[in-house]
Amino acid sequence: MSAGGLTTLPALPLWLDVLLALLLLVGTAFALVGSWGLARLSDFLKRLHGPTKATTLGVGCVLIASALWFSFQRGTPSLHEFLITLFLFITAPVSAHLLVKAALKLGTSDRPPPPPGASPSAPAAPPPKP
Repeated sequence: MSAGGLTTLPALPLWLDVLLALLLLVGTAFALVGSWGLARLSDFLKRLHGPTKATTLGVGCVLIASALWFSFQRGTPSLHEFLITLFLFITAPVSAHLLVKAALKLGTSDRPPPPPGASPSAPAAPPPKP
């Protein structure tokens, strides 16, 4: 026991430390890109693509890193994180599919409302050509 009553954790091998760091970096990058896509993309179908693809992979990488770390610390496999990851990978595509089917059936407008101060009837300017 250490000074504060906490036990010290065993040191990670270098290969596991590097693998965990890579999984966390890749996971956070995917989650960031997916969140950014949700906030910045123009219509419902595009906005749905970011969270269901990129963010799912990002959270999956972070959960796998967590499962590996806890498995190494306890000496037994940590199944909770693997089950959460499996559930996430199964449910995210199914829920996205159902949302798209509902949006197509309801015929909702694909475009979000214009920002405040913009003319709602003015067509968008075409992108500049290089």
